[in-house]
Amino acid sequence: MSDTVTAASSSRRIDLRGLVLPLALAALWWLVTDRHWVNTKLIVPPSQVLEVAGTTLADPLFWQGALFSVGRLAAGFVTGALGGIALGCLLGMSRGADRFAGPSFHTLRQISLFAWLPLLSTWFGYGELSKAIFIALSTLYPVTLGTIEGVRGIGLPHVEVGKVFRFTRTQRLFRLVLPAAAPRIATGLTLGLVYAWVATIGAEFLLANWGNGLGNIIIKGRAAFNIELIVVGMLAVGLVGTALNRGAAWLERRAMPWQHAGN
Repeated sequence: MSDTVTAASSSRRIDLRGLVLPLALAALWWLVTDRHWVNTKLIVPPSQVLEVAGTTLADPLFWQGALFSVGRLAAGFVTGALGGIALGCLLGMSRGADRFAGPSFHTLRQISLFAWLPLLSTWFGYGELSKAIFIALSTLYPVTLGTIEGVRGIGLPHVEVGKVFRFTRTQRLFRLVLPAAAPRIATGLTLGLVYAWVATIGAEFLLANWGNGLGNIIIKGRAAFNIELIVVGMLAVGLVGTALNRGAAWLERRAMPWQHAGN
């Protein structure tokens, strides 16, 4: 009993080892700028970044921009994830569909995502629709691949169960295929979320129309040659992305606790 309590309490301890490298880099940053070993107009002191960060965080427009970015992410991610799961199930379950559409899918996914931006901006302009499509495309590929791997990795016992109970295609999909492929699909969704967040900031930066979003903070900093604001924008993007990944991992543990029971 005592061993169990000790193990549980130790698992709840916060591991601070991950802070060693950031703190060391911050100390090095402060040292080289304080001693003027670098051009402080290009590599600004941490104190100036903190000052700009305080001003930026106190501005309601910053939080409005963050909400806009997360909203764009959510719209594109949900669309791309649903499409990826549907396409992955189709290609994974149907040999005919895989032979017909598989080569085209695998060819298109070799095209760099950012190569689609000129075409999207030509077709749909620089508005929200182009950004949403770009984010959805960024999500589609990893989710589709994860779903295909999950569906094709289903063991023979699952197939036999479907035959014994004479499941229809719909029953086989929702009662056997999707539950069995759920771990691989979750991995694809997690990777798709990473791609979607990168695409969100990339779309705001490259499809810039001076609207709202965290990417626009970096654009404003670059236009004004405000290095402090650029650094604040980059840190905000990284922190929001980390929070999204932590949230996705928490949801995965809640949805599939058996996958983490050993940990």
